[in-house]
Amino acid sequence: MDGGSGTVAGSFRDPSGFLFRRDGKLLRQINQRYRKDYELLVRSGLYEELNGAGLLITHRRADVPPFKPDGSYLVIEPEEVPFISYPYEWCFSQLKDAALATLDIQKRALERGMSLKDASAYNIQFLRGRPVLIDTLSFEKYEEGRPWIAYSQFCRHFLAPLYLMSRKDNRMGVLLKSFIDGIPLDLASTLLPFRTRLRLPILLHIHLHARSEKKYSEEQIDPETIKGISRKGLLALLDSLEATTRKLKWKAGGTEWAEYYDETNYSAEAFEQKKNIVREFLEAVGAREVWDVGGNVGVFSRVALETAARVVCMDIDPSCVEANYRKCLEDGEENLLPLLIDLFNPSPAIGWEAEERMSIFQRGPVDTVLALALIHHLIISNNVPMARVASFFAGLCTNLVIEFVPKSDSQVQRLLSAREDIFDDYTLEGFLAGFSELFRVERRVAVPSSERILFLMRRR
Repeated sequence: MDGGSGTVAGSFRDPSGFLFRRDGKLLRQINQRYRKDYELLVRSGLYEELNGAGLLITHRRADVPPFKPDGSYLVIEPEEVPFISYPYEWCFSQLKDAALATLDIQKRALERGMSLKDASAYNIQFLRGRPVLIDTLSFEKYEEGRPWIAYSQFCRHFLAPLYLMSRKDNRMGVLLKSFIDGIPLDLASTLLPFRTRLRLPILLHIHLHARSEKKYSEEQIDPETIKGISRKGLLALLDSLEATTRKLKWKAGGTEWAEYYDETNYSAEAFEQKKNIVREFLEAVGAREVWDVGGNVGVFSRVALETAARVVCMDIDPSCVEANYRKCLEDGEENLLPLLIDLFNPSPAIGWEAEERMSIFQRGPVDTVLALALIHHLIISNNVPMARVASFFAGLCTNLVIEFVPKSDSQVQRLLSAREDIFDDYTLEGFLAGFSELFRVERRVAVPSSERILFLMRRR
């Protein structure tokens, strides 16, 4: 995260307030126009309840001058999320858990006389392994008879992608990268199989909802003629959304790497020795913040957790990320965050002026990167020159734990079996030469019972 001063990019849409940094601290200015709602949030006990349930980020009043004095009411200091992730980087179960957390928050808010005025998936982050709302200004006083104004946004940000991932293809969550305000319901309606029109929840929340949105967009609607909804009716809507979301199931899409470790050419003993070598490397550099790139289901991410305070495990395969996240939940792992990241088409900076959402590179660098059984995919599968691979890693970290996999390895042979071998510099000598300008080798250990070599490198 940026340690300087100034407003935080992406925090400019809400006139109620905004985030800014001063002397490295993350602060939120609350404007006078939000004063009554903020005071109700605290006075009603909603803040204390949500915070106690781990559903809302904690904050304290900050005795500092506002960033923009005109119209300012209060400055607070929220707990800072160590690593910001986005919905298009989440697996199915992460998005589902974020959706259920949003609905839980809305139901609790209604009990306290308040309501969420938006239901953006970007307002949810994963902290200590669980989804938490980070926008303290998302609440407003509930008015009897008023519809839930965030309903359409909830369907675009959560329900539409979850339905598409569950009923069509688990990779369709990446559509959220192209549609920053959620997947349009008319598009979701078109993409979903026709048989989903026979299921009442999908019919109501997606297909008929999409038709209704189109009607209202094409006609001049008098707001006074829009029929209200009672509190009881609103709770029924929330119950329907919650039941619908809970019933959605993730189905494996036959992706390539979810069972990678079942097919590796390591013996069980050699695999354990490899873990020991990686453990020793991480201890040697005192790794604290680790990115495990191409981390599969997180086996070595968990080795890193023995030393590091936080680990982000990135993989291109949604099946791997799903399995990794479920294991995190089962084992109560709070400091490991699995994410769906394609290194060859990584999360870009997007949104207004390409500043609202950070690229994956803007969220680094970190002190240590793990790149195990990866380099042959970068070079042979995708034709990336060795020097460019070295430059890529130099931009991400200070310490690099990397595994060289020679051409004689069965995994490399599998990649070469379907293409011409044009990779003359893909040798141990070529590897060392390609990295030597940007890294120096600190340690080098052969993995037993294989021709693979693990390197601990440090950026020059």
